[in-house]
Amino acid sequence: MSLAFADRLAALVEERRSQIVLGLDPDPAALWPGAVEAGTDTASAVAHHCRAAIYAAGPSCVGVKPQLACFERLGALGWAALEVVVQTTHEAGLLLIADGKRGDVPVTAKAYAQALVGETPGPYGTVPGLGADAFTANPLLGRDALEPLIEAAAAHGAGCFVLVRTSNAGAAEIQDTPEGDPLHERLARLVHELGEPLTGDSGLSAIGAVTGATRPDLLQRLRDLMPHAIFLLPGVGAQGGSVEDLGAAFEVHPAGGLIASSRSIVDAHRERGGDPAQAAAAAADELRQAAWAAATA
Repeated sequence: MSLAFADRLAALVEERRSQIVLGLDPDPAALWPGAVEAGTDTASAVAHHCRAAIYAAGPSCVGVKPQLACFERLGALGWAALEVVVQTTHEAGLLLIADGKRGDVPVTAKAYAQALVGETPGPYGTVPGLGADAFTANPLLGRDALEPLIEAAAAHGAGCFVLVRTSNAGAAEIQDTPEGDPLHERLARLVHELGEPLTGDSGLSAIGAVTGATRPDLLQRLRDLMPHAIFLLPGVGAQGGSVEDLGAAFEVHPAGGLIASSRSIVDAHRERGGDPAQAAAAAADELRQAAWAAATA
């Protein structure tokens, strides 16, 4: 994330006393009833669903993280729904993290960067991209593939969260072996090396890391390797991660960890009953309070 993003995030976290990022992974077969009634097609119903979720949970959050695949599978109308999410997020005063885990050879990485945070020059003028505040990136193609993404983030005041240790169960097979110098540690060293020169007044770096909350035993080691990185922490709630185990993420700053939660907020009404928006608002605020307590303990 560029210094502009890191500093904006740090200020927003302290203002809202929150580290919560609302994950949006809309399933067209499980939308809030009101969204289905308001929609004219599947993509518009998804847009209504996401707008309602942002309005409900947004006061307890600092950001929104749409999973791009859930919109892209709906075709051109799905991209239009994603643009509604970006607009609604910014209207709510929140930051948008586009979760696409982009990563490819440098020429393609540049195109991804233009699509997410930049713009593309053309014979009929400049074509604007999505306008995200930050995005996730896959580093497995190497440093040269990351550089166009990081350069674009810096140029546009946006953020880049690099995958270091993901939250899925199968990650251990690749990211945790061999013992002694596992891949996640090598990636953490790369993130620190690229981000150390871009550390701002808040103590937060220009490059963040996706570090799953499902392996809290790794967080202290990752924090030691990346003392200035903001950790994007998926896996709390439905995947089994616990806020109380994430203290190492917040050692450098209350904004040193962002807790990404989707199903445990958006689907809270399935366990709590009642109105989906009210249940989402309550779940988000409870998570906010728990995260702030962990960050300031």
